[in-house]
Amino acid sequence: MIYCFIVFIQETIDLEKQLRVSHKQKEKGMHFKLGKNVLITEKPSVAMEFAKVLKINTKRQNGYMESENWIITWCVGHLVTMSYPEKYDEKLKFWRLDTLPFMPKEYKYEVISNVQNQFNIIKGILTREDVEVIYVATDSGREGEYIYRLVDQAIGVKGKEKRRVWIDSQTEEEINRGIKEAKELSEYDSLSNSAYLRAKEDYLIGINFSRLLSIIYGRRLAKELEEEKVSVSVGRVMTCVLGMVVEREREIRNFKKTKYYKIVGTFGKEDGNFKADWKSVEGSKMYNSLKLYNETGFKKENDAKDFIISLKDKKSIVKEVKKSKQKENAPLLFNLAEIQNECTKRFKIKPDETLEIIQNIPDKKLFIKPRFGVGGTGIHVLNKTNPNTFIDKQKNVIVDLEYIKEIVKQDYIIQAGLTQHTIINEIYPFSINTFRIVTECIDNSKIKILFALLRMGHGGMEIDNATPGGLYKKVNPNTGELYTNNQEKFLAHPYTNFKFEGFHIPFWDKIVEFTLKLAFKFCDIKYIGWDIAYTEDGPVVIEANNGPDISILQDFYGGLKNHFKINSPTDFWYSENYGIKDL
Repeated sequence: MIYCFIVFIQETIDLEKQLRVSHKQKEKGMHFKLGKNVLITEKPSVAMEFAKVLKINTKRQNGYMESENWIITWCVGHLVTMSYPEKYDEKLKFWRLDTLPFMPKEYKYEVISNVQNQFNIIKGILTREDVEVIYVATDSGREGEYIYRLVDQAIGVKGKEKRRVWIDSQTEEEINRGIKEAKELSEYDSLSNSAYLRAKEDYLIGINFSRLLSIIYGRRLAKELEEEKVSVSVGRVMTCVLGMVVEREREIRNFKKTKYYKIVGTFGKEDGNFKADWKSVEGSKMYNSLKLYNETGFKKENDAKDFIISLKDKKSIVKEVKKSKQKENAPLLFNLAEIQNECTKRFKIKPDETLEIIQNIPDKKLFIKPRFGVGGTGIHVLNKTNPNTFIDKQKNVIVDLEYIKEIVKQDYIIQAGLTQHTIINEIYPFSINTFRIVTECIDNSKIKILFALLRMGHGGMEIDNATPGGLYKKVNPNTGELYTNNQEKFLAHPYTNFKFEGFHIPFWDKIVEFTLKLAFKFCDIKYIGWDIAYTEDGPVVIEANNGPDISILQDFYGGLKNHFKINSPTDFWYSENYGIKDL
């Protein structure tokens, strides 16, 4: 009876465990078990993105992060590599013809020395007894597959459920989908086999041909280059690419410019004239003539002129008119490799620098505003929902990238949202609060700050312009102190209750230095109204106005004439503006 009772209790506990697991699976849509789930990525930055989605808020430890249910760790590129020939036989350390070709029956692998520590950390995690499921989240591709498989092979991971996370981007939606739909790792064995085969092919070609060509040509090249020793590096891809580069360079060097002469005619038509190029076609008088350079041009100028004369007083007949509509799809967005290549070509920056810049781009908001707008009118704030759609809060609609492209064509500019400094954020957190600083260039050599204001949003608005309801406070240009007077309505921000009176902007000297340097570069413009935001990394220009709003000066300083000795509105701005009458 006692035995039956114990069995009953054990069965009850087992059932409760199953129900608990089933409930979690149903609730999360993921393959949770009672043990730990390990997720391994290819690089730390990707691991951080997964940690955000899985809401793992623990601090990053040495090589991993851990919560109640999850352990997230990462490779740092390749951790394991194929061993060099001398690891098979010490004699193979020396390059000799009689040891070629090198074709091992079984390939040896080893941990790369400079990442040994991270490998040991991953090994310790994957072999833990409380780890039940391993989610492989290395890059979705052959190389990413190969990186994990080598680690798995070197550790000898057994007795664990292994699932493959395959995602196309690092958005929250895509990461959740990838974990939810993770398949058995064995379903990617064909991809793994392909990766191993590619690596072996690279290895055999590189080892054997590099040694062979170095033995044959190394001394000759060393003598030619006046070097002590030269080795010839051969690779499956790089050698082919080098060959194409050399071939193209030879074509460029051997190219000879040749002049030829085209004939362009103007023809009359009922609805107007049009131009057309002459072209030799089969059946025409000049078809395959030796006088032609190609079907559209003559070798000699005189021959072209003679042919033109022969066409005099002859009528032209339009035999056929073809009209067609073409639909051109918008270009696809950049993938990482493409944008790195483009930035290297355009801006001469390294791929890793491009990656760092991209990772630091704020992706929460976009601001679309008219290029020549006044008072914040026409500004649209878009909140990102996924990589391709945004919510336009002004219109309360969801828009896509095509909509944004069309807007930008209509003389609008687009700006990414910033993360402002925590101190500025305390004043008002929902808008990017900016400093309006008006500078004057004196005698094309000196810059003076005429006045400064802090602009803030109000009432939940996401822009800081006064026209839709934003607030302004004067800033002492010399000290960076906010100050008020008895006539001003707000002594504290009505939304956050932040006290203005006596508050000093702690980084005001940096803002001033930054603004003066900028203004000096544009000294040919006498007056410029700068809108400066301040982030944790320092000041950022939002925009510069060569016609800053005069009404601001009227409201806060009582006119231009009294305070700044500006007698004519045109001295300050290139055209009329409201508020000028108060001068």
